[in-house]
Amino acid sequence: MIILDIAFYTLIVVVLIQVFFFLYVFGKFAFHNSKQVNTNPKTPVSVIICAKNEAENLKTFLPTVVQQDYENFEIVLINDGSNDETLEVMERFSLANQNIKIVNVEPVETFWGNKKYPLTLGIKAAKHNILLFTDADCKPVSKYWIKEMVSNFNSKTSIVLGYGGYSKIKNSILNKLIRFETLHTAISYLSFAKMGMPYMGVGRNLAYTKTQFFKVNGFMKHMRVRSGDDDLFINQAATNANTRICISKKSFTTSTPKTSFKTWFRQKRRHVSTATYYKLNHKIILALFYTSSLMFWCLSILFLVFWHFPIFGVALICIRCIALFFIYGLSAKKLNEKDLIFLLPVLEIFLIISQLAIFISNIISKPNHWK
Repeated sequence: MIILDIAFYTLIVVVLIQVFFFLYVFGKFAFHNSKQVNTNPKTPVSVIICAKNEAENLKTFLPTVVQQDYENFEIVLINDGSNDETLEVMERFSLANQNIKIVNVEPVETFWGNKKYPLTLGIKAAKHNILLFTDADCKPVSKYWIKEMVSNFNSKTSIVLGYGGYSKIKNSILNKLIRFETLHTAISYLSFAKMGMPYMGVGRNLAYTKTQFFKVNGFMKHMRVRSGDDDLFINQAATNANTRICISKKSFTTSTPKTSFKTWFRQKRRHVSTATYYKLNHKIILALFYTSSLMFWCLSILFLVFWHFPIFGVALICIRCIALFFIYGLSAKKLNEKDLIFLLPVLEIFLIISQLAIFISNIISKPNHWK
């Protein structure tokens, strides 16, 4: 059949695109060896945590930040108009730790539901030039988190992209999907940064200088977009010259993952919505990878159902799958996510379907604010 012949030649092109992404683009991270450029533990740092109704998470995770093995750092806690005991919890920690500064932000109608406004106030209040960001529901995996992230700054570097994963929940398929999506996203943005095209970072583990923040007028270019305090800022400010990645296992943070598909889906709708505002070349490249992934599985299933593969067709699919397992295997090992590799094809298909559903949902209606 002519249609199947066209589909087969399309599959050849799709596999070539996929293999290029895996081996050339994602290989930049998979084969990367991390090197520190600054080992001075006395460089002053401001750790910034913005919290809205996070009293319980602060009680649990803030001690892991307070107890960091670093000589000179302050913690800037931003209370974004919480209506629980968040401010009281912050004040108790502040009484016990002299290096904690509290920025209490009252709700402002113009910026309601927009994390960028309180973050801006917190950044202005920070007394040090190097700013290290994480979330209230995150914890560093080691007491050397600050040291490892800061070690990547030098006279040229003003942005450091870190990795923020999610904790494991046994016998949970949803947990594996969430962690795989996080792994895939990290492989993508860390690889592009290594390739000289940084396009995003995650606020769970991200550092940049105060000088860099004000150099690009902070969040002003995308202040009207409620999400994107991390990825849109990096998309705007990061360059090949000023950005480094940090993948030391002591530099990672972990967060508590969602436990229902509905809440995770709603969270990802908000995250994905910011991609619309990325630079055009970033959007084209990311769309090319997603489209080729979707087409690969659709065409492969089509041939399995309607047509017997010639040997060349089987070889193509095997090459693509080998490249996938090889690159993701190396990357997962670097990011402590090795257990996900055994379910890789299932998780990839599930993620592609979820991303398609998120894309369609965002077209139909806009996602909500950050809390």
